[in-house]
Amino acid sequence: MNITVDKQPECTATLRAEIPADKVSTERKNIVKAFGAQAKIPGFRPGKTPVSVIEKRFATDIKAELEQRLISAACGEAMKQDEDLKVLDFKNPETIDFADDGSFSFTMPMILAPTFELPEYKGLEVKIPSADATDEEVQRELDGVLERYADYTDIEDRALESGDIAVIDFTSTLDGKPLEEAVGKPVGVLGGKEDYWVQIKEDSFLPGFAKQLEGAAKDETREVTSSVGDDFPLADLHGKDIVFSVTVKGIKEQKLPELNDEFVSETLQFGKDKTVDDLKELISEQITMQKGKQIEESKVNQIVEQLLERVDFALPEEMVNAEAQGSADDMVARGAQAGMSDEEIASQQAEIIATAQVQARNNLKTNFILQEIAHAEKIAVTDNEVVQRIGAMAQQQKKAPKALMRELQKSNRISSIRNSILIGKAIDFLVDNAKVEEIKAEEAEA
Repeated sequence: MNITVDKQPECTATLRAEIPADKVSTERKNIVKAFGAQAKIPGFRPGKTPVSVIEKRFATDIKAELEQRLISAACGEAMKQDEDLKVLDFKNPETIDFADDGSFSFTMPMILAPTFELPEYKGLEVKIPSADATDEEVQRELDGVLERYADYTDIEDRALESGDIAVIDFTSTLDGKPLEEAVGKPVGVLGGKEDYWVQIKEDSFLPGFAKQLEGAAKDETREVTSSVGDDFPLADLHGKDIVFSVTVKGIKEQKLPELNDEFVSETLQFGKDKTVDDLKELISEQITMQKGKQIEESKVNQIVEQLLERVDFALPEEMVNAEAQGSADDMVARGAQAGMSDEEIASQQAEIIATAQVQARNNLKTNFILQEIAHAEKIAVTDNEVVQRIGAMAQQQKKAPKALMRELQKSNRISSIRNSILIGKAIDFLVDNAKVEEIKAEEAEA
């Protein structure tokens, strides 16, 4: 058996195989014999049908089986000859040829896993803030609780003051044009609203927007200019100064309830004899738990970011495109769930595709690096771990575990579940071996 593998750019290769006539003949005889043993043909006893009849009756099936066995054997031989050959996918053969001398040959494209040298991955430095809840964080949550039970009184005899609620109508322009026209796509709430509530404080709506309304009277119209920050979802507006024409339709004074033990136990129905201190303790625990989850996510993100910076390699473009399509579909689905219209989603198509491509490359690159680390550290996934994961999935989806197992086997998704567990174990290994430094909250925010 003569086998060559021609490696090409972007993790592709072509397998060329020539199988001699004697090997082809032997394999064909075995297939014909197997067909003869199973065939039920009128006029012949089982297993006694003449070979010539079997060959004529099942010619197409015999040829297809022969091709499949010879190609499979050649692929297996190619993997044995080169232990470093990591094939992600054997594609359909491009050429198949049975020669007059009885030999068989074919060429087949393959997708290969990228090859690269692992960077240093143990002892990566990770910086995290404390998970403890601060007094300011607890107070912020308490203020939010009180605001949910606030009363609002209409004010008629004075102008807007700090802390008031302004009920406004507004429109917006950029460079003298209506904002949507200037940007060329829907801009959501920035384009204008009626009966919009905004509290007169620094961080309401856009930076500086609400404070520019301070001192305005009911029915007064003011021109307000505010700059869009880099955290706004629409990148086209980052750093742009938008001019708003704002009419104050109403002024409301917010009256917060008094925070006392009676409010906690009765209004909040937190529990009989529960006190403000009990509420603060619960809020503190919740904040600590939430910050703990964020810190764990931050550890992983920092580790992955360092790995991506330290090694680079080509990726299979076919896999990149498939991954990018999945990412784009997810982004569109999230946008629709968030209330974006088809028009808004379509207007951001180019940005969605670009973002999906970046995500796809980073996801695949991370996956290959973590797989290689798992291999280097001899991290493995047991069948029992796969069964437990499927059991958890079945419970979450409210399905019978055996039924879900059959469903996953049918769709060839067991291997992806095994890989997901392997990646998780590799990440846990990296986190356990990282150098963790606790920093001040101000440093973390910076």
